[in-house]
Amino acid sequence: MKQFLFILFTFLTFSPSIAQEGIPVYFDYLADNYYLVHPSMAGIGEGGKIRLTARKQWFSVDEAPNLQTLNMHYRVGESSGIGGILFNDANGYHSQTGLKLTYAHHLRFSRDVRNLNQLSFGLSTTILLSSLDESEFRSVIPDPIITGTKNTASYYNIDFGMSYNFMEFYGHATILNVLSTERSLYRIGRADPDNVPVIDNLRRYLLSAGYVFGRGDYQIEPSILFQLTDFTKEKTVDINAKVYRDVAFGKVWAGLSYRRSFDGAQFETADGFGEQRLQLFTPIIGVNYNKFMFSYNYSYQSGDIRLDNGGFHQITLGYDFGQETADRYDCNCPAVNY
Repeated sequence: MKQFLFILFTFLTFSPSIAQEGIPVYFDYLADNYYLVHPSMAGIGEGGKIRLTARKQWFSVDEAPNLQTLNMHYRVGESSGIGGILFNDANGYHSQTGLKLTYAHHLRFSRDVRNLNQLSFGLSTTILLSSLDESEFRSVIPDPIITGTKNTASYYNIDFGMSYNFMEFYGHATILNVLSTERSLYRIGRADPDNVPVIDNLRRYLLSAGYVFGRGDYQIEPSILFQLTDFTKEKTVDINAKVYRDVAFGKVWAGLSYRRSFDGAQFETADGFGEQRLQLFTPIIGVNYNKFMFSYNYSYQSGDIRLDNGGFHQITLGYDFGQETADRYDCNCPAVNY
């Protein structure tokens, strides 16, 4: 039991996949996949996009965190967008599978259809099935906090966001898990469920902005993303930079992201106590060929205490459809122009 609690503490303290409801916010948004975290980006351009992601942490660790997502969004008419996301997230004995459905409304402020000046609002509904498999837990002395079965519970929540795109500039503000929804999964079958803490606030706030510089064959895109978890007051910031190169068959690009937590955890050392904060370095590469897109990123976690020396691998496959050359805006805006 002590070993289980230590592993659980290690995951919660030093892993970027901190337990949360819905899709964890990793670095897949950098692979032209902003809709995955910002519902207001559904149908942002003329046409649609499909993105498939797969992420795996610590190949040498059994039951390590892994995530798969499939999403599609599309422009409907002049001012509406719709989208949907399927996802499966597993971490040890805990897993969640869900579906998000999104509607977005886009307000154009420019009289010239070639100039991008657009304010967008998006709303997503989430249906989530969460599971905790305790069937493999064994204890010589019966433990009242372990049921020994696989428990499941369903949840419902909503996400709300807004985006502003003005030529090469973009900004996003999103609230994930707006509703207060009690996570009853950890109270099911307990001998004394009243002693299990009630967590009903999984609200997460996201703020991000960026700009694409350059008008020739090369473009540079610095950006930033800030996260705040309401219940625990945890805060992280991503500082990103991407470089694009236009080639005959499409576009190649590469980038680097640095994520740092504002909060730390103390640990004992030979000389006393130390403090460690989450720090992730994530290089990313990608290529756009015709209407297809492929990207790969690898996240390395620095610090003295880590569960494993390996990193976190993720690939993204994409397909863009429905946008003609005449529908493209006169700007270097990869998230809008396909």
